[in-house]
Amino acid sequence: MTQHSMYSILDRKKRGAELSKSEIKFFIDGLMDGSVEDYQASALLMAIFLQGMTKEETADLTDAMLYSGKVLKFDGDNVVDKHSTGGIGDKTSFILAPIAAACGVKVPMIAGRGLGFTGGTVDKIESIKGFKTNLGLKEFERRLKEKGIVLIGQTGEIAPADKKIYALRDVTATIDSIPLITASIMSKKLAEGANGIVMDIKIGSGAFMKTKAQARKLSKSIISTAKRFNKKSVCLITDMNQPLGNAVGNSLEMIESIEVLKNKGPKDLTDISLALAAHMIHIGGIEKSYNKALARAKKALRDGSALEEFKDLIKSQNGDMRVFDDYQAFDLAENKTTLNSPISGYIKSFANSEIGFMCTELGGGRKVASDKIDVGVGFYFHKKVGDKVKKNEPIVTIYYRKKDSKKVDIIKDKMEKSVIKFSKSKIVKPDLIKDILSN
Repeated sequence: MTQHSMYSILDRKKRGAELSKSEIKFFIDGLMDGSVEDYQASALLMAIFLQGMTKEETADLTDAMLYSGKVLKFDGDNVVDKHSTGGIGDKTSFILAPIAAACGVKVPMIAGRGLGFTGGTVDKIESIKGFKTNLGLKEFERRLKEKGIVLIGQTGEIAPADKKIYALRDVTATIDSIPLITASIMSKKLAEGANGIVMDIKIGSGAFMKTKAQARKLSKSIISTAKRFNKKSVCLITDMNQPLGNAVGNSLEMIESIEVLKNKGPKDLTDISLALAAHMIHIGGIEKSYNKALARAKKALRDGSALEEFKDLIKSQNGDMRVFDDYQAFDLAENKTTLNSPISGYIKSFANSEIGFMCTELGGGRKVASDKIDVGVGFYFHKKVGDKVKKNEPIVTIYYRKKDSKKVDIIKDKMEKSVIKFSKSKIVKPDLIKDILSN
């Protein structure tokens, strides 16, 4: 049996050598049992960031991280999950999952909390009082088999190596490494038992990926890795240069999600949720073509069966069912103020990440992991890029607590001067879906 050492592995990778499967497993095993020190792991992550990884190395790293914890397995191709790289107002999971489930897809969702300028799926769903996300894996398996849809918070049992590696990436400037991103996403999705994966890769000012070229590179890495594990995958590259939908903030986003499921939501959020759900239905084997899957998804939304699936999810995990009939059941900030358009013209652009940071300043996000989130604060945008506006017409309503009145004055001023750009001439509305790649 070949003997390995972290010194030799580091020395080889820093020179651009391709690591073997056993070398990568040695690293992950050592990380888990404590024989590999954090400084050694950090050095290897930087070497990977600088030198990259081959398709084989990326798959081997995914495999080692996948089997660092428990691995769930479900029969049938119809177990499909979706992952988004995140963005401002990204709430599609609460819409696409019940649509897909209503069409026969089983949707296992193990979601995270927010940190930085993008919101977390768990934080958003927990704005529905009583909703329980801390279910054990056995309960997760049972509910998925019986209900077809379940949503829990991240657990240390699933791909625990990823948690350790991510913490180190976060403090060593190695977050934006395509192989490390791929292994992180795929190890978790494969461990939760998904047989198909639909990716929503956001690009733009409010996204982690800034360019289409970056997003295509990540898409190809995801698809290549999925193929090596005999899993179907589709990657959609979508716009994140403005908030998705109109609402930004936990309670506001959940209200908007329910509105979409009631067929009363904004067009962009509805359209992308339907597209993602349709790809899940297609690769899950429910329909033989994407067009047929899209038609089925639209029917599930239109006839209310998707809404019933979401109601069943909330009820089965002890959520407050009053939210479907009375939005006052949500904790919404008691104070509101509106920013009006300074000119007549068109909305030109949003500094999208700034919107996320401003929501965090009001308490709607975390600066550090221990921060407590205020689910009731946020923004509701009345206009989108390309929309015509009249002078003094409402552009955004800000929900805030009284203690933050001074912050709101600063936020309004910043929004008008630099965050929202206006134009006298007509602006073309951006395409929502920029590209689609699949295996």
